[in-house]
Amino acid sequence: MSDLPFGFSHGDDDDRGRGDKPGGGGNDPFGFGAGGAGFDPAALGQMLSSLGQMLSGMGQGMSGGGGGPVNYDVAKRLARQQLGKTVPPVSSGTAAAVADAAHLAELWLDDATTFPAGATSTVAWTANDWIEKTLPTWQRLCDPVAQQISGMWTAGLPEEAREMAGPMMGMLGQMGGLAFGSQLGQALGQLAKEVLTGTDIGLPLGPAGTAALLPTAISEFSEGLEQPESEIMVFLAAREVAHQRLFVHVPWLRQQVLGAVEDYARGITMDFSALEDAARNLDPSALTDPSKLEEILAQGSFEPQTTPEQKQALDRLETLLALIEGWVQVVVAAAVGDRLPGAGALAETLRRRRATGGPAEQTFATLVGLELRPRKLREAATLWKRLTDDAGIDARDGVWAHPDLLPDAADLDAPAGFIDSVIGGGAGAFDDPLAQLAATEAAEREAARTEDEGDKGGEQRPESDPEDPESGKK
Repeated sequence: MSDLPFGFSHGDDDDRGRGDKPGGGGNDPFGFGAGGAGFDPAALGQMLSSLGQMLSGMGQGMSGGGGGPVNYDVAKRLARQQLGKTVPPVSSGTAAAVADAAHLAELWLDDATTFPAGATSTVAWTANDWIEKTLPTWQRLCDPVAQQISGMWTAGLPEEAREMAGPMMGMLGQMGGLAFGSQLGQALGQLAKEVLTGTDIGLPLGPAGTAALLPTAISEFSEGLEQPESEIMVFLAAREVAHQRLFVHVPWLRQQVLGAVEDYARGITMDFSALEDAARNLDPSALTDPSKLEEILAQGSFEPQTTPEQKQALDRLETLLALIEGWVQVVVAAAVGDRLPGAGALAETLRRRRATGGPAEQTFATLVGLELRPRKLREAATLWKRLTDDAGIDARDGVWAHPDLLPDAADLDAPAGFIDSVIGGGAGAFDDPLAQLAATEAAEREAARTEDEGDKGGEQRPESDPEDPESGKK
C-alpha cells in the first residue's frame, strides 16, 4: 500500500526507509494506493463490494461519528483496540514525578526566554488519554482533506452516471466516512503507543495550556539510552513546556499552523479523466452494482494534484514548524545544557528520530503531504542560536511579536541579512502593532496638515513673475 494518505504524493519525496520499517502497516496510516502508485480507486471498490461485512463489523458505526466526512467514533474505537483491552492508569507516584520534572524545567527556562510559563496544567497521559484529548485537533486537520476528497467523488462522475448512481451516493459518503475513520484510527492507535509528549509531532494537538507527558512511552524510549530516565523526563518536560510558552504567548501561532493545513486541504483537486474514460464505455446502469463499480474504479488510478497555492501553503507550514522546533531546541539547550550532562546526546537522539521518519513524523507527513526536512530544522536552530548570540534573548523572542517579522525560507538558508535587520531595529516596528498604527496615522495627519498650510500660504502670497523684476516686492 502507498505510504501517503488519501493519495498524496510528491515528486521530490525521498526514500528514507519508509518501506522497510517493521510492521509496514504503521507506515501507511491513510493510504489507499497500491505499489506506491498513489490513490488506487480499486481499494474503494473492494470496500463497496464488501459493504455488508464492514457494516456488521462496525456495529453502530454507520450512524455515529457526527455525520461528517470522517467517522470519528470508528476512529476512536479502532485506535483503542490497537492498545489492547486494558491500558494501566498512571500511578500517583509517576504523575507526581511528571509534575516535578515540569516544575523544574519551568524554573530553568525562566532564564532562557522572555516568555513566561504558558502551561496552566501539567498532566501525565496514558495512550488512551492522548487519543481522547488530541482527537478534536485531528478532526480539525482531517475534515478539510476528507471533505474535499469525498466531494470530488460525486463531482468527478459524469452527470448521467451521477443520476443513475443516485441511490448509491449516500452509501458512498457513509462508506467514505467509515474508510477515513478506519484508517485514521489505525494511525492514531500506532501513534499513541510512541509519542512522548503532547507536542511531539510539532503541532499543538492537546488542549491549550496543557503540558502533557506520556510516561509509559518515555520509559520505553529510555531503554538502551545511557542517561537516567529521570533526566530524560526532565529534558522532555523542558521541550514540552517550552512549546507551551511559545504557543500560549504567541496567540496567532496556533491558528497559523493549523490554518496552513486547512488552506492546503481546501485547495485539493483531482484528475478524474481515467474514471470518466472508463465510465463512458460502460452502461451507467451498471453503477448500481458494486461489483461493476469496482471494475470501473480498478481501471484507472488517479491522485490529488498539487496546485501552486497548495505548494505555497506547504512551504509556509514547513518553514513555520521548522522555526518552532528550532526555537525550542535553542531555548531548551540554553536552559538545561549545563544542568543535564546528557542533554546534548538526548537532543541528537531526538533529531535522528525525526530525521529517520519516526511514527509521529510520518503520520503528519502522510496526513498533509508535508515532510519536515532535517536540513530546515538545523538551519532554523542555527538562525535562532546566532540571533541569540548577536542580538540577545529579548530581540530573538521579539521576532515572534508578529508573523510578518518571522524569517522566511530564504532567511533560513542565509540568515546573516535577517540577523542584521533585527540588530538594526527591524523587529522594533511591530513590538506594539497598535503603537505602530497610531504612529502611521499621526505621520499621515502631519503630512496632510503641512500640505494644507502650504496651500494656504500660496493663496496669501502671490507668485513672483520672473519676467517682472518688481513682482513680489512689498
